[in-house]
Amino acid sequence: MPLDHSLIGVESVPHERSWTSDDTLLYALGVGAGTEELAFTTENSADVRQRVLPTFAVLAAQAPTGRRLGDFDPAMLVHAEQAFELHRELPVAGRVRTTSTVTGIYDKGSGALVTTEARAADAESGESLITSRSSVFIRGEGGFGGERGPRDEWAEPGRPPDHTVTYETRPDQALLYRLSGDRNPLHSDPAFAARAGFPRPILHGLCTYGITGRALLHAVAGSDPARFAAMSGRFSKPVFPGETLTVSIWVSTRTSDGGATALFRTAKEDGTVVIDRGRAAFRPA
Repeated sequence: MPLDHSLIGVESVPHERSWTSDDTLLYALGVGAGTEELAFTTENSADVRQRVLPTFAVLAAQAPTGRRLGDFDPAMLVHAEQAFELHRELPVAGRVRTTSTVTGIYDKGSGALVTTEARAADAESGESLITSRSSVFIRGEGGFGGERGPRDEWAEPGRPPDHTVTYETRPDQALLYRLSGDRNPLHSDPAFAARAGFPRPILHGLCTYGITGRALLHAVAGSDPARFAAMSGRFSKPVFPGETLTVSIWVSTRTSDGGATALFRTAKEDGTVVIDRGRAAFRPA
């Protein structure tokens, strides 16, 4: 069964999701935060107010489309790109009402790229909270003669990064991150990972994304999640739990009141780039 192109442009029915303080603490631990980031990993430290890592927005805004994309082997699906905008700081606990829309199905030859957009509003006030955009690549579903989709003209600045942040991941990082909701066996089951062509389970792309978001938050936004406005990037290579990640950040504009935009890239210790075409935006201090 080919992919269902009739889904494009059809908004889903609203989906409600809530989260608690425990959920945001667990998420922070899942993306590598620890004892040096108590505002995100504890709720009862003296003189430390609990806050939420901005990249939790991607999980908070997740919603089903309500219809199947088609009949394909789920082992052939990988997360390709992720972006989000935060319209205000995320609350420690909250409830949102989200609608999602498939915005495109593009022919990449060896596979299909499916893009979606989700909009999450506070369930009580109706205030817009998150806009999330993502894409998945489904191997073997291309070749249907469709458009290839828009190109991103991202280019690395011709100068050294303004910030370089290195984090080590844990060998069991995927087992911890999956407790935030993504139970895809690609990240935990060696047999499933082998069927997908990997020697062992890989780290969730959104875990790598969250680790990268931590680097951006601390390096550019002064560790203040209220200043974190937007982030986008493409997943270019898999990461295995236990590998070391380095985030290179180029601040492209900076205003006198502390606002900024930045380009970034995340790579493994051997130089393999795992998130490219990275962009982020930050509000004034």
